[in-house]
Amino acid sequence: MKDKQAQAATRDGSVRNTRNTGPGRLLIAVYGVFAISATARAGYQILTKFSEAPLAYLLSAFAALVYVVATVSLAKAGTTWFKVSVAAVLVELVGVLVVGTLSILDSVQFPHETVWSLFGRGYGFIPLLLPILGLVWLYRRRPSVAGPRASASR
Repeated sequence: MKDKQAQAATRDGSVRNTRNTGPGRLLIAVYGVFAISATARAGYQILTKFSEAPLAYLLSAFAALVYVVATVSLAKAGTTWFKVSVAAVLVELVGVLVVGTLSILDSVQFPHETVWSLFGRGYGFIPLLLPILGLVWLYRRRPSVAGPRASASR
């Protein structure tokens, strides 16, 4: 089955995008929802009560940016977009782990929750689970490195 996918992807020399098919569409949709909700939340927090928790609100804005980049890059074809997807999802995972840990150890710096606070507890821990699922999906849908010469030598 993987050989057929690799052949289809390299038949005309281009890589076919399979990240936005099947369960990938659901993944992109969830990222899109998080992009919209995190952007709206961060925008509201920064505009109305930034002085109460500037670090937390700036981290919310950063999380929103990461979700937007992940959403767009997961939907786009090509190896460059694949690499952007991997980078965005890795940044998200590191962010959730670091902010989640810091929000427990130094709660004074996080008087108000961010998307990633307490490992995404306010969002049903989906922010912790989402990058793990994203990385698994990206691994399973990584671009084929086999070119015409590699196929001929098999």
